[in-house]
Amino acid sequence: MTDLVAVAHGTADPRGIRVVHELVREMARQRPDLPISLGFVDLLTPALPSLVRRITTDASDAVVVPLLLSSGYHVYVDVAAEAQRYPGRVHAASALGPDPVLVEILADRLGNLSRIDRVVLAAAGSSDPRALLDCAETAALLADRIDRPVTIGYLSGAGERLPTVLARTPGRVAVATYLLAPGFFANHARHLAAPHPVSPPLGPDPRLATLALHRYEEAVSRLSALSSCA
Repeated sequence: MTDLVAVAHGTADPRGIRVVHELVREMARQRPDLPISLGFVDLLTPALPSLVRRITTDASDAVVVPLLLSSGYHVYVDVAAEAQRYPGRVHAASALGPDPVLVEILADRLGNLSRIDRVVLAAAGSSDPRALLDCAETAALLADRIDRPVTIGYLSGAGERLPTVLARTPGRVAVATYLLAPGFFANHARHLAAPHPVSPPLGPDPRLATLALHRYEEAVSRLSALSSCA
């Protein structure tokens, strides 16, 4: 059985830490047969490199699943580095988003939209243009799902910032928080978005756990296909 190494962005907010741990516990409840570990790419321990080093001493191979909503630096550098460090033994899965499952959770978090004309998606942001493209795809999927215009306001990195987007968005506006867990960015989004209604972060939600496990299965299937072709 290929180990699953979940990796999340760390946070100093204990509520955010609880959400990440609850998400991984839910993954374990859904797949009690699967060895699952949790590491972090920032702030918290175990750090991803030390966790992967420990796991590879016992397991023949592992898949690293980013508990991240889009692909950016942490996926293309941190996670990719572990796969390169242990070629043929450690493999990288895709980030959680974009995906229709995330859009369903976003729509649920927004709640009743009868008094809302437009939505602004508040995303953490990235300097990597591939991450911005992922967010743009999520915004387009959400617009289709809720039948309302959706624009993106970023909290950091490249891209137009949330206050600027809100200032030019007419009508009755709600902010959809495109963040996994409570923490600095979620607090910052609420502060910047006031007095507009702001939805809570996505987690914890059992659908997130199912999606993360699906990313694991996708990676394992790719490995099986490659093995059969070799």
